[in-house]
Amino acid sequence: MAEQLDDALFQENERLGVVIDERLYCNVGAMTMKAGGQLDEVTIAYETWGTLNAERSNGVLICHALSGDSHAIGWWDRMIGPGKAIDTTNYFVVGTNVLGGCQGSTGPASLDSEGQPYGSRFPVIQIEDMVEAQQRLMQHLGINHWHLVAGGSMGGMQAICWAEQHPDAVQRVWCTASAAAHSAMQIGFNEAGRQAILRDSEYRGGDYYATQGPVQGLSVARMLGHLSFLSEASFAQKFGRNLQSKGQFSFDGSIEFAVESYLSYQGDKFTKRFDANSFITLTRAIDYFELKSFENAKCDFLFTSFDSDWIYPSHQSAALHQLAVDAGLNSQHIEISLPWGHDCFLLDGENQGKIVKQFLSD
Repeated sequence: MAEQLDDALFQENERLGVVIDERLYCNVGAMTMKAGGQLDEVTIAYETWGTLNAERSNGVLICHALSGDSHAIGWWDRMIGPGKAIDTTNYFVVGTNVLGGCQGSTGPASLDSEGQPYGSRFPVIQIEDMVEAQQRLMQHLGINHWHLVAGGSMGGMQAICWAEQHPDAVQRVWCTASAAAHSAMQIGFNEAGRQAILRDSEYRGGDYYATQGPVQGLSVARMLGHLSFLSEASFAQKFGRNLQSKGQFSFDGSIEFAVESYLSYQGDKFTKRFDANSFITLTRAIDYFELKSFENAKCDFLFTSFDSDWIYPSHQSAALHQLAVDAGLNSQHIEISLPWGHDCFLLDGENQGKIVKQFLSD
């Protein structure tokens, strides 16, 4: 199992990507954003698995991380599905693409009422706006309250925001590998990625949709992000100082190391499925987010983190747990020891699975 997971670390990030597009679309109406911008019409792309029970009480909302999408049963395949921790034979599972994204929901690449991409005119989005759009989808689906809202990284921020923003609509929250607010270092990584895009001459102020766009900048941004997702031990085990298809250095400015080739491939592939403006929009939303208390929340909390995750270190999950305790809520924080860095929350089905099953049965 360990060897399989080590290999999975370096597979394409889609892992089990969508083979057949089964996305559904919900028009949730006009929205005014927390920062003041407006959209006259918002569409949220979503997918569902399982059956909503007669009481409409077995709904589970899955919130994705930065580069995710509505196909939760694909990118979180170790956690969601028949017989798994989030069992689709028992729960009605809903995955959405966030507002501001680029996989079916309204985002910067979407067309306005005149048929033109929003581009630079797309408003500033915050985590709270993503949750508001999801809440409107919840109403459309006729769900009274969520049995569980769950997510990792940016998805974890959405989950805890649900608890505070719509306290009567959430029974349990599972937040994994996330934070109440980004640290200066986390903001710094995001800003470096944004600057790679903004300084690409093809960015054109965000209005690039008639051209190839800032694919070079977006590729570099993804390389930087991918480095932060994994651990030093992971890279050492997979690549070390191995050369790429050669026995000695060429000294000609070409790719020399295997890790260079890997990062270049991952960066370039990302540009085929993600929009540069969405990258900027979503990373800014993450950086803006700051949850200071759970004074409104009423749900039970589970926080999980990983000892090798250096970009979302465990002390941030411990701090979230303490906020819940300070608010008088039932909460637990469990640190899991695994060597794969931030991507542990996607790769670990065994440890998280046992913990989440117990959390759902309490």
